[in-house]
Amino acid sequence: MKFRRRSEPHVLGFQIAPMVDVLIVLLCFFIVTWNFARKEMELDVKVPTAEHGGDPSLDVNQTVLNLKEDGSLVMNTKPITYEELAVKMDELAKINPDYAIILRGHENVPYKYVAKVLDICRGANIWNVAFPVTKPE
Repeated sequence: MKFRRRSEPHVLGFQIAPMVDVLIVLLCFFIVTWNFARKEMELDVKVPTAEHGGDPSLDVNQTVLNLKEDGSLVMNTKPITYEELAVKMDELAKINPDYAIILRGHENVPYKYVAKVLDICRGANIWNVAFPVTKPE
């Protein structure tokens, strides 16, 4: 009788190639999502031009607030009223006293709306407000 020899099970080591593939996919995913989340730009808001200005860099403790031509507000891609903005600003100021607001006002927005937003920010004790502009072409 001829018996087959049982082969010893071959223990595979740690497979590095599939792990590298997964890491590359995750890296691509995070780079793409970071690029889209880096700037929150409202397409209906055309900021004015200035020779020596530019978009401020976005950090963690900043919120982009878009002020449209008709005076309506958009925060985090959602329309918001001035009363809701006051509540939000109070909450943000409690979290971080140095919280920054980037106010992207349309170039034709009446100044009374800008003053109203600044008054709300000042009432919430938020002093760090930036006004981004574009460079002329």
